[in-house]
Amino acid sequence: MIDIRFINANHKLVKAAVQNKNEKADIDSIMALDEERRGLQFVFENLRKLQNQASQEIASIKRAKGDASQLLQEMGEMAAEVKNLNQKLAEINQRLEAMLLGVPNIPAAGVPVGKDESANRVVKSWGEKPEFDFEAKDHLTIAEANDLLDLPRGAKISGSGFPVYKGLGAQLERALINFMLNYHIHHHHYTEVSVPLLVNRQTMIGTGQLPKLEDDMYHVDLDDLFLIPTAEVPVTNLYANEVLPGDSLPIKHVAYSACFRREAGSYGKDTRGLQRLHQFNKVEIVRFVKPEESQQALDEMVQEAERILQAFGLHYRVVELATGDLSFASEHTYDLEVWAPGTGRYLEVSSVSCFGDFQARRAGIRYRAADGKPAFLHTLNGSGLATPRLMIAILEHYQKQDGGVHFKDILKVML
Repeated sequence: MIDIRFINANHKLVKAAVQNKNEKADIDSIMALDEERRGLQFVFENLRKLQNQASQEIASIKRAKGDASQLLQEMGEMAAEVKNLNQKLAEINQRLEAMLLGVPNIPAAGVPVGKDESANRVVKSWGEKPEFDFEAKDHLTIAEANDLLDLPRGAKISGSGFPVYKGLGAQLERALINFMLNYHIHHHHYTEVSVPLLVNRQTMIGTGQLPKLEDDMYHVDLDDLFLIPTAEVPVTNLYANEVLPGDSLPIKHVAYSACFRREAGSYGKDTRGLQRLHQFNKVEIVRFVKPEESQQALDEMVQEAERILQAFGLHYRVVELATGDLSFASEHTYDLEVWAPGTGRYLEVSSVSCFGDFQARRAGIRYRAADGKPAFLHTLNGSGLATPRLMIAILEHYQKQDGGVHFKDILKVML
């Protein structure tokens, strides 16, 4: 959430951010409503002062055994007006908060400005595209030949986009999850957490998925709970409405979870095999840091995700997202796109983002600063990594001419 005081002082910057992110927040209406709120607040506070003064005068008159009936009548009128103003202020504050929840985060300085992914900037490339002396197959052809997936039965029980991993396919995914968890725990010193897959509405608001993306989420109506789209949601909200000791930062968590996304409107787009799913598994890394440490933390987290791809010798590139391709809550994001030789294109396998204090304000996560006062910290998270597209790249990279897979070479990396 963006502080209303920041909006009032930097409304041109905020309007530009809304436009550059292709959002529709009405900043002028927000500022007008806040001006109305401040006007009512001024009147309300003055009335309360008059109430207090009148109360003291009445007490003095009564002690002197005088007639306070006129003042008592005025007090009654003021009390009714105070009650009315208090109700109006509550309604305005509720409307203002709802409007502020629709204002996106401000892109960081230096982020490429552009309306969509065409303005993204490739900042790094690692490794080389593998060459084969045979025609490379895509992951689905390989998986079907080796009985690694059973997509028809997954579709039978849940619908398309819900894969069934089978045999060596299931074992490979489980091994990848354990490898990535252990790598982040032992090499990068993250603390593992295992978190709920269902969260409440306020938790989804805290990380910025709601209210904007509600149609993309799986919702349990009876309990008003949501299946998580990423472990970022419950992990970040572990510290909601808390003031953390300054010396406890940075806090670094890693979590594996299933992720659930309806992705309304994306049907028919890149849906072959494991490319785009409604349910998938992902290892997520999350950090809580002091504001002055967030840029360094972002760089480190990108490198941590890269090392997983490097361990398997997979060619990839790092892409800095333009303003129009940033998520609603992000101020700076790098995507890792791995090369899938059989599919013949790059696939996003990780997205690493810094949110500044945007999520911390929405979730109420603060730390005790050096001056002893509570201050909002910065949050970051990233995929470390998602298994489906990592498996696509691995299967296509390690394929053999006879249609098999060099499983021994894959396992050597994880031992």
